[in-house]
Amino acid sequence: MPRPILRYIRMIEALNRFIGRFAMYLIFALIGVLLWSSVSKTFFNPSLWTLETAQFIMVAYYILGGPYSMQMGSNVRMDLFYGGWSLRTKAWVDAFTVIFLMFYLGVLFYGAVSSTAYSLGYFGLEPFAFFGELITILFTEGPTTAGEKLGYLERSSTVWRPYLWPVKTILCFGVFLMLLQCLAELFRDIGRLRGVEI
Repeated sequence: MPRPILRYIRMIEALNRFIGRFAMYLIFALIGVLLWSSVSKTFFNPSLWTLETAQFIMVAYYILGGPYSMQMGSNVRMDLFYGGWSLRTKAWVDAFTVIFLMFYLGVLFYGAVSSTAYSLGYFGLEPFAFFGELITILFTEGPTTAGEKLGYLERSSTVWRPYLWPVKTILCFGVFLMLLQCLAELFRDIGRLRGVEI
């Protein structure tokens, strides 16, 4: 395998390992929020923010941990047939099916970027152009001018009404990391088919 591909695989897997190990500890934040929710409902006035905060933490836990789970091979598979196959057959099937996964994640990423742009007040049809322009303004004219570019910020329809752009940004970031990990897995499978274990 060419050196740039090997470097890419190592770099992406190190990044996803670091983020995945961080995401594992979000379960403790989730437990803390749900514990406070139970205590406040029992002894005090119920907190309005606990259920939605728990949902946001669970999204981050799941989305940021997904690429690490894929890297570790702990994602769910249909092992009825797969478990008995040779490593070469598994590599062929994985290389074929990961292309469909990458297509699905590409569509999901586009939807996540569009939804994030909408949550920042952009109602047009070119979300990537919106973010490109926003980043350009941020670095050339400063955060105040970039803030003026933003429109009506989307909020949840619950009583607490948190802004939705932070959790949607995490969704974009997590799906992008999953796409990068899928590409690394495809390169790894191609290496196995060529007889090189990476």
